[in-house]
Amino acid sequence: MAEGSLINEELRKMIGVPSEPIVFKIEEGAIQRYAQAIGDPNPLFNDIENAGKNKHGRLICPPGFTGWPMKGGISFIQLVESLVKAGAPPRLLDGGVEFEFLEPIGAGDVLTATTKIANMVERETKMGKTMFTKVETTFLNQNGDVALKSWSTMIQF
Repeated sequence: MAEGSLINEELRKMIGVPSEPIVFKIEEGAIQRYAQAIGDPNPLFNDIENAGKNKHGRLICPPGFTGWPMKGGISFIQLVESLVKAGAPPRLLDGGVEFEFLEPIGAGDVLTATTKIANMVERETKMGKTMFTKVETTFLNQNGDVALKSWSTMIQF
């Protein structure tokens, strides 16, 4: 480790360590509220009366819905607090999120989410030394299949 590096040994030890699993059930009303909040009128996300007639037989979650059911689980605030406590810079920017959709997620599904720090990289930027942390969350459905993976990037300086 280079002298003065932002990524110390305590932070390095956090890479790859999975969080405790968070289990939650996907509910019709939550799907509808999310679809309304993002302005998506797609009947797959909104029409409970006809949900049983679509190829999935239920309401399906719009892309990006996964942030909502995570309430009560490990949050970005908790993660950032643990990183700062371990020596990471306290100022934070959202570096975006990427999704890989592997199975449909819909009403009645029970998801188990596990989060881990996938990697940390230090770069020199206009803000000075900056730490980029990629956080990976894997969502398993009730059948044990990976339904979704997401990668969020945190920028700390």
